[in-house]
Amino acid sequence: MRPPVTYSGRRGQQGMPHRILVVDDEPDLELLISQRFRKRIRSQELDFTFAGNGVEALEKLGADGEMDVVLTDINMPVMDGLTLLSRLHEEHPLLRSVIVSAYGDMANIRTALNRGAYDFLTKPIDFQDLEITLDKTIHEVTARKQAAADRDVLLTLRKELEIARRIQESLVPQKFPPFPNRQDLEVYGSMLPATQVGGDLFDFYFLDQDRLAFTIGDVSGKGVASAMMMAVTRTLLRASAMKGLAPAACLDEVNQILRRERVSAMFVTCFYGVLDTRTGEIEYSNAGHNPPLLLRADGGLDATELTGGLVMGQFARASYQSKRTRLGRGDTIVLYTDGITEAMNAAREEYSEPRLKSLLAHSAGKAAEDCVRAAMEDVNSFSASAPQSDDMTMLAIKYIGTTAGEGKTQ
Repeated sequence: MRPPVTYSGRRGQQGMPHRILVVDDEPDLELLISQRFRKRIRSQELDFTFAGNGVEALEKLGADGEMDVVLTDINMPVMDGLTLLSRLHEEHPLLRSVIVSAYGDMANIRTALNRGAYDFLTKPIDFQDLEITLDKTIHEVTARKQAAADRDVLLTLRKELEIARRIQESLVPQKFPPFPNRQDLEVYGSMLPATQVGGDLFDFYFLDQDRLAFTIGDVSGKGVASAMMMAVTRTLLRASAMKGLAPAACLDEVNQILRRERVSAMFVTCFYGVLDTRTGEIEYSNAGHNPPLLLRADGGLDATELTGGLVMGQFARASYQSKRTRLGRGDTIVLYTDGITEAMNAAREEYSEPRLKSLLAHSAGKAAEDCVRAAMEDVNSFSASAPQSDDMTMLAIKYIGTTAGEGKTQ
């Protein structure tokens, strides 16, 4: 029984015949092959093209790039089969070749196999053996072509993911310090996606001379879809914030849009706050996100009070409330995603919130950048031997305050 001949690429899908180039200087061979395979030729399963020598074969291959198999004799005028095999290996690497030689001509057969021939037949040709050999070779070459097509798709996908990664990076603040002319606060953030692109976000921007808006969020899942959801959420939240809406109203507006336009079951957790740099007061609202930590200058550590808000993008009737807290001089608010506290080591132990709090307590009084870097390095050290399973993001804002006469130009 012949092995099945299938190809999941363009030919198999459209029912096109598999193309075989026969290279031999014996004129009777074309007639014999046409008669032997007449049923499969008529059913458009196989299609044969003939050439009298290696030079003619290369010309036909150059004009028709759809050949699958080359069946070639070794002894031919102008260009013999062994020379042709060397050229095929260089110029048509996806083709499979079968050589035909006299019985007992093992020296040439071995040379042909060393030059890339897939199989061989001996003269006089046994046509039943030829048919089995061709089917086996076609099965092999279609697998090679499919693998090459899959590789090309993978390379294209990798390029697209790299572009997506660069786009995502452009949406997340990269320049630090972001406000070099301001002496009343420090801001530093870091995001490490689990894959090339991720679903975490952090952002900050001034609404006016004195009020800094800041946010952190986490889209369910990972990959391109989550990254797109992240980009949409960031844009919507910025647009709402620029209207001057209170934090709770901003989250409510974003939730309504995400819920109305959603095309999947993804959702977003988000914390959005506004820091008044004149007083250190923060007005904020939380949509199901980890409550940020308030690192006091004296080493004390508190969590921001929850506001009871649900995740965004799932519930049309979700409601959000605003609350207030205050940073004293030297205090830092630290925002993070659960990729930090739920990072696992090789023993499948979580990094945990208590460990994060302990680490941050030792960072009291330090710069915002030092707090974030120390935490990220500790998480990476903890889980170094285990693969990263979730995006890891942190944002720290240290309130320094102003003294009389200090400028606050951005």
